[in-house]
Amino acid sequence: MRRLPLRRLVTLATLTALGAATLGTTAACGDDSEGAGASSGPVTLRLGYFPNITHAPAVVGVEKGIFAEKLGADVKLEPKTFNAGPAAIEAVFSGALDATYIGPNPTVNAFSKSKGEAVRVVSGAASGGVALVVKPGINGPQDLKGKKVATPQLGNTQDVAVRYWLKQQGLTTTKEGGGDVKIVPQENAQTVETFNSGAIDAAWVPEPFVSRLVNAGGKVLVDERDLWPDKKFVITNLLVSTKFLKAHPDVVQKLVDGQVAANEFVNSKPDEAQQAISDAIGKITGKPLDLKLIKQAWPTLEFTNDPIATSLKAGLDHAVDVKLTEPVDLKGLYDLTYLNKSLKAAGKPEVTQP
Repeated sequence: MRRLPLRRLVTLATLTALGAATLGTTAACGDDSEGAGASSGPVTLRLGYFPNITHAPAVVGVEKGIFAEKLGADVKLEPKTFNAGPAAIEAVFSGALDATYIGPNPTVNAFSKSKGEAVRVVSGAASGGVALVVKPGINGPQDLKGKKVATPQLGNTQDVAVRYWLKQQGLTTTKEGGGDVKIVPQENAQTVETFNSGAIDAAWVPEPFVSRLVNAGGKVLVDERDLWPDKKFVITNLLVSTKFLKAHPDVVQKLVDGQVAANEFVNSKPDEAQQAISDAIGKITGKPLDLKLIKQAWPTLEFTNDPIATSLKAGLDHAVDVKLTEPVDLKGLYDLTYLNKSLKAAGKPEVTQP
């Protein structure tokens, strides 16, 4: 049998060793992607949020470095801002986003479209901050008959809320803008202009647009907090991609730790938090949000880690009632184990798992 030269034998041995190492690395990556345990090596977390007051914990958490501190040196935070829930959810579905602060209706839509597979709610963030603002001559629901009412988007959280409330008052609406009260979906920034021009008579909107419309001569006819038990309803919660959650449970835990710390900052240092929000929105949009407007809107909001799951379920029931969606089984939407671990460590009461 012919012997191979020494150089050839060394080369084969080296290739064999490299192959074994490669297989080992591949196997390790495969385990990580399946969520076998803590993340190994640097991880990038792409976090979405909206540059507005109802997303104050996210804005402050990024601006004040709270998330970066909790995530640590092994996690690179990539914040990404959005103006609407559907765009943020599409980013999650496409794999461009790992977690996002978002409202209840897009949360339900994401869970429903993915048949309960793609997303999990891991924490609450904010409650309240929504109202129906009307022209001075409107003093009750019946005065809205024949009038035009703006909402941020057809089928969004506020759109569902006003349609359901109007139905409770015996007034009809249609998706096409017909019925007793004409619903006109439009961007919030446009609503301020149309309210001023008289093109609309009222608007069911979140802060800071409630305060802007009041400052433009409107008055609050319905504070949505008054329609909910204990005046609490979810306006923003923290949603995580199930794929990222399985792959990096340790990073999700650190993110939730950051959420709890951010809410502690927002609630204990409101003046500093408000200034941080104004500054951050200025960096993102090129124009700081008026600090006086933030202070005006602030009392209508409660920054809470509780996702107030009962209100999300009720909101879904309302959407079904006004025929804007089909019933959805929400079983499995919430995973509050990370939140309760953070709350326990911070000496705070835990939240009941839905």
